[in-house]
Amino acid sequence: MRSCIGSSAGKTVDLRLSDSQLTAREYARRFASDVVGPLADRTDRDRAMPATLLEGVREGGWLGAALPAEWGGSEMDSLAYGLVTEEIGRACSSVRSMLTVHNMASQALVRFGSSEQQARWLPDLCTGRKLIAFALTEPDAGSAASSIRTEARESAGSYVVSGTKVWTTFGLIADLYLVFARFGNKPMALVIERERDGVVIEPMPDVIGTRGSMLARLRLLDVEVPTSHRVGPIGAGISFVANAALDHGRFSVAWGAAGVIRACLDACLAYASKRSQSGQLLSEHQLIRRELTNMLVAHTTSYALCCRAASFRATGNPRAVMETALAKYHAAQAAVRTATDAVRLHGANGTSQDYPVERYMRDAMVLEIIEGTREVLQNSLASYAMQRPYSRS
Repeated sequence: MRSCIGSSAGKTVDLRLSDSQLTAREYARRFASDVVGPLADRTDRDRAMPATLLEGVREGGWLGAALPAEWGGSEMDSLAYGLVTEEIGRACSSVRSMLTVHNMASQALVRFGSSEQQARWLPDLCTGRKLIAFALTEPDAGSAASSIRTEARESAGSYVVSGTKVWTTFGLIADLYLVFARFGNKPMALVIERERDGVVIEPMPDVIGTRGSMLARLRLLDVEVPTSHRVGPIGAGISFVANAALDHGRFSVAWGAAGVIRACLDACLAYASKRSQSGQLLSEHQLIRRELTNMLVAHTTSYALCCRAASFRATGNPRAVMETALAKYHAAQAAVRTATDAVRLHGANGTSQDYPVERYMRDAMVLEIIEGTREVLQNSLASYAMQRPYSRS
């Protein structure tokens, strides 16, 4: 749908997508259909992204989609980036996760990096010549990011970093890592190159969903890092750098969840239109039609909340962070419900890798955990509700 135009108090509200937004969505839709979709099952089965797909992501400019044109990025606005993320997430959550994590870490450099750091790293990150991973989670510190134990100590004009990071998305092939550590009792962020002595990268392939995201355990064994690699001031590693990156990540995941829901609906519409039961097409059974309706509602509401979050982000509204969290919270849960129902609608076929819905279900379960678990977001959204912002909308 191109537009939704309404009227209030004599004023017309035009919600049509701009030409550039429509173009971005169509470009992403063709890329997802022609390049990503045909390799999605293989990516999941092999637990790795094929070289041809990785090259397609780089050549398509997707890694710099939301990054400044000054450094070679496409500088898409919030809504265009969301639409692109939905299309790619609809085809393959593992590819979407690459866009998410790369842009999370890159955005941290855009916002908090020095001019020297930006000039050094952003051109390669915008074009995709280099991939950056986000290394926050530890064996004993997930959503409680303030509990990180990785340590950095100063030595002869450098930092010496020791610790372990886990579940680092695309950590197996990343060129750079945005690492969060503690300097004394203060959090800090640093960029660490993979080739530095003491960086040990180990695969973590046995995961339930987004299996092609090439997760890694990152062991940092007294890695010497120049002090010029610190991003932002000491003490701002979590409250500013990490939280800003996670906010971008939630926005991307929310749109990706909307994409999963749409994929489930498309798969179920196709299946119900050709599969018969008791002499009738499944699409003619009332209970099946109810499920299809629920899926349509799930996508429509998730898409609407994502668009709402995009509008707040585009205008710099201070409520944008919580509106983004709200979109992610709703869309991720809706994706899990929809994917589970999609598997049931397919019956025994739904449990087979011959049909994509079992992959959608596994990927959807991951969406409820990453970039803020359901429980963490419940707590913060309850506080947001008690502020009663809607009375001032």
